[in-house]
Amino acid sequence: MSITKKLIRFWPLYLMLVPCIIYYVLICYVPMGGVILAFKDYSFRKGIWGSPWVGFRYFRMFFTSYDFPRLLRNTLIVGFIKCILEFPFAIILALLLNEFKNEKFKKISQTITYLPHFLSTVIIVTMLQRILAPNIGVLNQFIGKLGGDPGTFFLMEPKYFFQLLFSMDLWRNIGWDSIIYLAAISGVDAALYEAASIDGCSKLKKIWHITLPGIRGTIGLLFIMGVGGLLSKGFEQIYLLRTPGNMSVADTLDTFVLQMGLMNGQFGYATAVGLIQGIVGLILVIVCNRLSKRFTGVSLW
Repeated sequence: MSITKKLIRFWPLYLMLVPCIIYYVLICYVPMGGVILAFKDYSFRKGIWGSPWVGFRYFRMFFTSYDFPRLLRNTLIVGFIKCILEFPFAIILALLLNEFKNEKFKKISQTITYLPHFLSTVIIVTMLQRILAPNIGVLNQFIGKLGGDPGTFFLMEPKYFFQLLFSMDLWRNIGWDSIIYLAAISGVDAALYEAASIDGCSKLKKIWHITLPGIRGTIGLLFIMGVGGLLSKGFEQIYLLRTPGNMSVADTLDTFVLQMGLMNGQFGYATAVGLIQGIVGLILVIVCNRLSKRFTGVSLW
């Protein structure tokens, strides 16, 4: 069937697709023209096209700046926490929920784990600030009851920042991220489990030899897409958790772009740093996709 005939036959479906195409063109592709700011000394008076070219000046400035090693280190740690360290927990939760035989208890457990995802980051950080507040916070009061120091200001201590970020992000997203794995597990052929039971396989062996291989494609695809955001993860959480005390570990490329662009008015410099993030993310996706395709057979394309 030719393209023209398909358009005529399925025109309602293509018509429904038009708003989606318009959205991505206007929101995702048109703004990409602003990338040119990374190579220009932008001036409001002269505009984007009238501003003079500076070549790769901003890129050299960033790579030779004093902040570059610290920003890169902090960004990679946050990316590792969100993309690698947290990744298996949603799979484990989905496997556990799948083993529940009591449907009522299973639905209640799912609801409890999904609920934090619908809370805004501002609300979660505010709750965390109240819980960790010195002297009056729940945690500090508990520490005081045990004979410890109830005046610890956890959010001002750099050594607690990554642990708090990991705990907060995991609590918020683990239930929501497990949904797609539960859907994938439901698609595994039940006959395989029956055959394994006849052969005397235990629960763990069924999970290892049937369930996990059955959802391998889903795991691989989500991991590849997650790696693409390694350098641009968790801006809202990090920005809200930043304090004068933990600034040395809470400054990342995302917060640096905001500071340079909106606060200091260095739009070209901020655009250059953002462009670096995008290019590195694209490279990571391509490399990870090729490696996954070569060793596991799972790939995005």
